[in-house]
This record gives sequence, C-alpha cells and structure tokens, in this order.
Amino acid sequence: MTDTTISRDHLPGPEVFTQAELGWVPWLEPLAEDDLSERHWTGLVDASRAKSAYFALLARDPDILGARTRTDKDIFYNTRSGLPRAERELAAAATSRTNGCIFCASVHSRFATHHSKRGDDVQRLLDEGTDSAQDLRWAAIIDAAVALTATPPALTPAHIHALRSEGLDDLSIADVIHGAAFFNWANRLMLSLGEPEVPAAG
Repeated sequence: MTDTTISRDHLPGPEVFTQAELGWVPWLEPLAEDDLSERHWTGLVDASRAKSAYFALLARDPDILGARTRTDKDIFYNTRSGLPRAERELAAAATSRTNGCIFCASVHSRFATHHSKRGDDVQRLLDEGTDSAQDLRWAAIIDAAVALTATPPALTPAHIHALRSEGLDDLSIADVIHGAAFFNWANRLMLSLGEPEVPAAG
C-alpha cells in the first residue's frame, strides 16, 4: 500500500478553543467509500463513520479501528451505572483542552454542554483553561483528568479523595479515568494525522 500525502488548500484553522462544529483535514489520503471491503466496514463498527475523513483514514487498519471504536462507545454511551454522560464528556474536554486538541475539545465540550445544560461553565473551561473557576465536583473531575493527561503517576490519592468527597463511587471514578486516558491517547493520534479547520459558512 502506498500512502498519498495530501497537498491542497483548505479552510483556515481555528485560533481559539470553541464549542462550534469544526472540520478536520487529514495529511494522508483516507480510504474512499467505494474502496472499503467488508473487513473495513466491520472495523468502522458504525457505518456512518465512513463519511468522516478521520475514521476513513483509521480504517486503513480496520482491526485496530474496531477495537478503538468499541472502546470509545463503551466509555461514553454505557451510562447504566457510573458517571453521567455530561461528566464523562467533561473529563474528555478537559483532557483535550490540556493537550491542545482543538477539534476534540470542540466535540466533547459541545456534548458536555448538551448533556449538562451548563454551557457557560463549559465555555469558561475552554476560554480560561483547566484551572478556571468551577464548582467542587466539576473541579475534581477536571483536576483528575488534567493530572492523568500529564502523566499517569501525576494522578494521586489526593485526586481520588477529592472525587470521593464529591460523591463519586468506584465506577464513577473509573469513568473519569477511562474518559481522560482514552482521549489523551486519541487526541495525540488525531494531532499527528491532520489538523482542524473552520468550515465555510453555509
């Protein structure tokens, strides 16, 4: 397989963290839908993701993509117990804000706003950073996500104590860790494969 590097003009990139929907431009050519085999479709898990340049690019390794997508969906959608969806998204948004993935921060901050109805608090996280003023529960989640994003040993018993003090049980704490750890990896992958862009109006 020969990878083709993309060289083309594209729309300007975002200059600040935002909750607005962004586009994403890969630096390698994604697979076209017509070139996807049954194995590729299985790896995508969700067929609609074939229209995403990011997932169409990751489909070049469909087995890894399948494991990645199932993990992603379980962390964020399996909310029968543990942390509410809004706070899982908050942990991912804090991680993306920390490591500079503007695209992922936009996605997860938008979901955090949708599920929490706390758009001003989410926007303050984007505008002022992860040490912005938040209530104690959100601050504990953000602080734990930021520590884990920096390096796993930075997540200390003090972070766990703060989460427990705000009513998080073992499953909820695991959800904070899973959301932050997964997107710390996923952000770095996305940052190495392309760049965000601001879609043209209309």
